[in-house]
Amino acid sequence: MAISQPPLLDRVIKAQKDLGLSAPMVVRSPGRISIIGEHTDYNDGYALLGAVDKSVVLAFTPRQDDKVCLHSIDFDSTFQTNLSTLESTGLEWPNLVLGSVMQLQRIDRQVSGFDLVYGADIPRNAGLSSSSAIACGVIYGLNELFGLEMSINDMAWSAVRTEHEFMGVHCGVMDQYSNLKAKENTALLLDCQDQSSQHVPFEHHNLSIVLCDSQVRRKLAESKYNKRRGQCEEGVAALAKIEPSIKSLRDVSLDFLQSNRSVLNSTVYKRCHYVIEENHRVLKMCEALRNNDLKAVNDLLCASHAGLRDLYQVSCAELNKLVDGALQINGVHGARLMGAGFGGCTINMVEETQLGAFMGEMTKVFRDKLRKSPKIHVTALCKGTHVVNV
Repeated sequence: MAISQPPLLDRVIKAQKDLGLSAPMVVRSPGRISIIGEHTDYNDGYALLGAVDKSVVLAFTPRQDDKVCLHSIDFDSTFQTNLSTLESTGLEWPNLVLGSVMQLQRIDRQVSGFDLVYGADIPRNAGLSSSSAIACGVIYGLNELFGLEMSINDMAWSAVRTEHEFMGVHCGVMDQYSNLKAKENTALLLDCQDQSSQHVPFEHHNLSIVLCDSQVRRKLAESKYNKRRGQCEEGVAALAKIEPSIKSLRDVSLDFLQSNRSVLNSTVYKRCHYVIEENHRVLKMCEALRNNDLKAVNDLLCASHAGLRDLYQVSCAELNKLVDGALQINGVHGARLMGAGFGGCTINMVEETQLGAFMGEMTKVFRDKLRKSPKIHVTALCKGTHVVNV
C-alpha cells in the first residue's frame, strides 16, 4: 500500500526550513489544461484554457550576495551558481529557473541573489505544461520579491522566450497566459493574436474535468511539434502570395483555403484545414458552455480529436483507445487528446454523479486496451499564479 505524502506546500516549507532558510515568499504556479484549441496559439488563433489544482510551489528567500541557490525536492538535488556567471547547464531541472533569470537580465530587470526551494505535483510529460508553470512561477516570484513592476504581458513573453531558448520548444503564448491570468471556476478564452482574453464561467455545469494519462512520454523539442509549426508557416507563405494581407492562419477562411488548395501540398493543406476549423470550434465551445449545451460540448470535443488525429496527425494509438473507451461510458460529454499530442493525456467532460462509474470503466480500458495501470486525474479549475499566505 502506497504511503500518502503530506500536501506539496507543507513539503516545500519543511525542505526550506531543513536548509536553514527563513521568511520565505511562497508562490503557487498551476499547470494548465486546454479545454479546446490545440496548436492554434502559434497560428494567432483562439484557445480555451484553464489553470488546474496541480501545481509548482516555490519558496523564495532573498540573499545578501549574488548567489542563486536552487533546491528541488522532486529530484532531492541542489544547484548553486552566481548571477554574474549564469549559463545553461547540462542538467535539465535547473535550466528553466536559470533561463528565466537570464531573460529578466536581458530586459534590464535586475534581481539580487536568492534561495529557491520548489517542488511540483503536476504529472510530468502529461501535457499540463509543467515547464511553463516553473518558468512563470520563477518570473512571477522574482517580480514580487524584487519589485520589478512587470506586467502580465512582460512576464508571459519572458517565460515564452525561456522555453524557446532553454527547452528548444517554439511554443506560442497560451500556456503562459493561462498560467498567469486564470481564475477559479472559469475557463480563459485567449485571443493569441493580440493576447486579449475573457473569462467563461464553468461552475454551473455539473461537469468534472478528468484527465487520463496515456503514459506515452514525449519531449516536444524532439517530437514533430516544431515540424507542425513549420508546415503552418509554409501554408501561410503560399497563401500570402495570393492575398498579401494574410499574416497568419487567423486571416484565412475555410472557403479561401479550399479555393486555393492547389498551391499547397496535401500535408500542408491538412494542417491549415485543422487550425482554421479548430478556431471556429473554440468560439462555439464558449457559446455551448454559456448555454449549458452539453450536446454541443460533446460534439465539439469529438470533432477536435478527429481533426487532431486525421488532419494534424498528432495522436497515437493509446490516446485514440482512451478517447474511444471514454465515449462508450454514460455521463461522458466529450473526450479528446489534450496538449501538443504524441502522448500525454486525454481530457474528458464527465458528469459529477458518474465519476465512480467512469473511473471503473476507464480502469478496464487501461488494463485491457493499453496493458497499463490506470493514471486518472480529476481536476478543478483554479486561480492562476499567485503568492500564497503561509
